Amino acid sequence: MKTLKALGLSCILISGFGNAQTATEQQTIPADLTAETFAACLPELSQKAKQAGIDDSTIARGLSNAQFIPNVIKYDRNQPEFVRTFPNYISKRVTDWRINKGRDLLAKHKDLLQDLYEEYGIPQRYIVAFWGLETNFGGIKGKMPIIDSLATLACDYRRSEFFTKELIHSLELMQREALPKEQMIGSWAGAMGHTQFMPSAYLQYAKDGDNDGKVDLWNSVPDALTSAAHFLKNLGWQAGYRWGREVILPEGFDYSLIGRDKSKTLAQWSELGVSRTNGASLGNSDLKSSLLLPAGHKGPAFVVYKNFDVIMRWNFSEFYAISVGYLADRLTGAGHFSVPLPDLPNYSIAQVKDLQMKLNQLGFDVGTADGIMGPATRRGIQGFQSANEFIADGFPAPELFDAVSEAANSSSVL
Repeated sequence: MKTLKALGLSCILISGFGNAQTATEQQTIPADLTAETFAACLPELSQKAKQAGIDDSTIARGLSNAQFIPNVIKYDRNQPEFVRTFPNYISKRVTDWRINKGRDLLAKHKDLLQDLYEEYGIPQRYIVAFWGLETNFGGIKGKMPIIDSLATLACDYRRSEFFTKELIHSLELMQREALPKEQMIGSWAGAMGHTQFMPSAYLQYAKDGDNDGKVDLWNSVPDALTSAAHFLKNLGWQAGYRWGREVILPEGFDYSLIGRDKSKTLAQWSELGVSRTNGASLGNSDLKSSLLLPAGHKGPAFVVYKNFDVIMRWNFSEFYAISVGYLADRLTGAGHFSVPLPDLPNYSIAQVKDLQMKLNQLGFDVGTADGIMGPATRRGIQGFQSANEFIADGFPAPELFDAVSEAANSSSVL
C-alpha cells in the first residue's frame, strides 16, 4: 500500500493536481513502455543499484534476466480507486465473509494481538482489518515476480523515481536476507507478504515476531502482524483514539465545510448540529476532526481523526481508510452504516476526464484532466454545484455529469 505509500505497503496512489496541460505539453508525455525500451533501461537501473551499494552478484541475480511485464503497466493505468464509486468499493471489501473470518482470527491470535497492543498501542481489530484488506488474511498475497514488476515500473515514465528506489530496496532486501529471486512474489506494484509491505517498509519496519532469527512476511503470521503494528506506531498512530465515526448531519448543513483539508473540534461540529448516529451529541471535546461524504449527501457522513490520516499513510485513499475503520468496527460488533449506501454506477477514467475538461471549460478549475477524482476535482464540482443550485457536496452524482455536459455545450455555442 509510504509517505503516501513511499514507505509502505500495497501501492495505490492518488496523483496531485496542477494546472491543466496545454496541447503542446500533452504531446511531450512519453509513450508507454515497450520491451525494447525496457531492455535499454536495465543497464541504467543496474548502475544505480551498484551506486547504492548493491553487490554485483545480487544485481546479476535480480536484473540480468529481468522480464518486462506489460500487464503491470496496464494495472498501473487502471487502479480500482480511480474508477469505482464508494458504495461499489466498500461493498467488495467489507463483506460478511471477511467480517466472520476476521472475528475468528481475532480469537485465534488473541494472545499475540494483546501483546502487540501492549507494546505498540495498536488495537487488535485494526491490525486484523489491515490484514484482511491487504491479502484476505494471507489468502491473496499476489503472484507477480517483485523484481521484474518493480523494474518494469522503474522504466516507465509515470512514477519512475519512486519505483526505482523501491527496486533498489528490493535488491537490498534480497542481499540482506539472502532471498532467492523466486521467493520474492507479491503484488504487481511490488508489495509483499501477509500485510503487503513495499521493499522500503520491509527493510525499515519488518520485525521478527516469532523469534526464529529471521523476518518472513510471506510465511510467518507473527512476523507479519508484529511488523504491521510496528509500522503503524511509526506512522504516528495515536493510542486510545478511534479512526473516526459515522455521524448524522442536520438539515441545511453547510457542505462547504467537508474535506480533509478543513477541520473543526468535535465541540464545534456539535454546535453545528452534527450528531452521533443515535442522535447523541459528539460532546465538547477539542479533538480535531474532518468531515467526509464519500458517497455524497445521500450517503453516510463521517468525522475522521488523526488516526485516519495514519491509515492513509499506509494507503493514500480515503475509500481504503474508511474501509479499514469500518471493518475494524464490524469485527468488534458494530452494525451496518445507519445511512444506506446509495446505488451508484462506477465511472470510467474517460468519463471523469470528460467531466474535468468541461468543468475547466466552464471556469471551474480542476487542474489536469487526468481521470482521477481527487480534491481539486471535488472543489471544481462544488463550485459548479454552488453556481447552479445543486447541493454543493462536491460529489459526482450521475445527474451532475448531465448538468455539466449541458452547460458546457451551451457555453460552446455562445
